[in-house]
Amino acid sequence: MEKMEWIAPCHFGLESVLKREIQDLGYEIIQVEDGRVTFRGGIDAACRANIFLRTAERILLKAGSFKAGTFDELFEKTKAVPWENYIPEDGKFWVTKASSVKSKLFSPSDIQSIMKKAMVERLKSCYHIQWFKEDGASYPIRVFLMKDVVTIGIDTSGMSLHKRGYRPAAGKAPIAENLAAALIMLTPWRKDRILVDPFCGSGTFPIEAAMMAANIAPGMNRSFTAENWTNLIDRKYWYEAVDEANDLVDDQVETDIQGYDIDPDVLRTARQNAENAGVSHMIHFQQRAVKDLSHPKKYGFIITNPPYGERMEEKERLPQLYREFGESFRKLDSWSAYMITSYDEAERYFGRKADRNRKIYNGMLRTYFYQFLGPKPPRQKK
Repeated sequence: MEKMEWIAPCHFGLESVLKREIQDLGYEIIQVEDGRVTFRGGIDAACRANIFLRTAERILLKAGSFKAGTFDELFEKTKAVPWENYIPEDGKFWVTKASSVKSKLFSPSDIQSIMKKAMVERLKSCYHIQWFKEDGASYPIRVFLMKDVVTIGIDTSGMSLHKRGYRPAAGKAPIAENLAAALIMLTPWRKDRILVDPFCGSGTFPIEAAMMAANIAPGMNRSFTAENWTNLIDRKYWYEAVDEANDLVDDQVETDIQGYDIDPDVLRTARQNAENAGVSHMIHFQQRAVKDLSHPKKYGFIITNPPYGERMEEKERLPQLYREFGESFRKLDSWSAYMITSYDEAERYFGRKADRNRKIYNGMLRTYFYQFLGPKPPRQKK
């Protein structure tokens, strides 16, 4: 099978997690950059990457890369890309997003317009037609400009991959599913260990952890734009990827995953989301304030997204909330805590300096992933 290059964007600061995921799928890493990983694989990589990757935002088929410092260069070099290899005569195509960093060309709307014109000119000469109906499958184009280097990808995913399909309704300030999955992967938590989220909201951390424990692929219950690319991807590759995912599921695995929240309404949402994801039997949700957080066992994990204080009345409550969180944590025997927050006084009121912290961009919001590490459990005798 001919190998192609694929681009997987992700949250800034989490490229290493996505790289490991891609390698685990058996694909060759080509390049790791800020916010994306490029890898090589056959046409089936579009199917397997969309269905199995937990931390990617989408999967792009790399169509070309070149340097362009003027709009004339952008037009001519975009026109030189063999678009006929990707887009059929009835294909619907447009530049859905253009981003530019440290490049001479920086206007997204101009970049989008010029590239669309160049694509039309190329395809007019290839298909010998003057007008495109564009009533067939969709081929949305995404382009990145970094220091005048233009990288073009065709979006195979459609909706962002964080939309697994289990969370039609979310609580206040929900954390994206792919970000939650990546943060869990940054910890040493495994399915045989205790996990508690004391600010679980719509349940994203517990649900993503349960899906990992049960080996449920995140893309099993949704559709993708490239499913209609019958000119490029035979339907059998989608069926094979879904069959592979189904064969790996073990939803009878024993786990101790718990989600607490003080708000009964968001807990109802969390339970429904867990039901939608097929993991409700694996998670114990309970209405409980963080000051009442407790667990009788040792060596557990807290992974959570506490309130940031986006509204003024919430911000006034944050010192007490983080203080209570820290006090409850100190009562737990040999536990570790991991929290993502943009609250700059988090360590002060938690009552302990983090052993590690990692800067992560959640959209345009700069957050820190604080890690408060407990002792490692003793090795179990074989």
